[in-house]
Amino acid sequence: MNHNDIPAYGLWSLVVINSAIFIMFAYSFAPPKTSRDWRSFGAFSAFLVALFAEMYGYPLTIYLLSGWLTSHYPGVNWLSHDAGHLLEMMFGWKANPHMGPFHIASQVLIIGGFILTAVSWKILYAAQRTHQLAKTGPYARMRHPQYVGFILVMTGFLLQWPTIVTLLMYPILVTMYVRLSLREERDALAEFGNEYERYAANVPRFLPRFGHPRDSLGNNKRHAH
Repeated sequence: MNHNDIPAYGLWSLVVINSAIFIMFAYSFAPPKTSRDWRSFGAFSAFLVALFAEMYGYPLTIYLLSGWLTSHYPGVNWLSHDAGHLLEMMFGWKANPHMGPFHIASQVLIIGGFILTAVSWKILYAAQRTHQLAKTGPYARMRHPQYVGFILVMTGFLLQWPTIVTLLMYPILVTMYVRLSLREERDALAEFGNEYERYAANVPRFLPRFGHPRDSLGNNKRHAH
């Protein structure tokens, strides 16, 4: 029996361990400070728990799609752990799915997202301590790099292990981050007025601007995520 033929579900201890590791990892990269931070962090944590529950606990997506999957991919054992990498299997990647293009892309997005979040949080925290606007590092390229970082992490996990639940949660979380960003921008505008207006006019909200930053705001002042 090869590795692809061995069922790898019902491992609830791995669900708990992996969820805890990634949630603590995310907490260490961007510890919540406000009630809004805790809401977004809680939603992100729920996404991770739902993901690992299907990855190691109960493969709900595979069971719900089993009829369609077996009719289109009759040679695949959908109870194997490797088969849970749906994109790799559906696009015909025959080797170890952990070395497939979707899995590699997912690792790049996950690692890159956590790094972006960590770097951004350090800049934000330092700026908040002195009541200044964070506009260096990633904040010179986009106004909400921490939210972008979390979205990159979620996108990476979806490429690696897509599930019905996380696919439904993904747009809800993205919408939550957009709404939080708009609310934080209103708070920053109320606090910093014209200075924040000039910053927002030069720096896009989510899609980074590359090239030489056009910084006309002077010294750093505090900004939301």
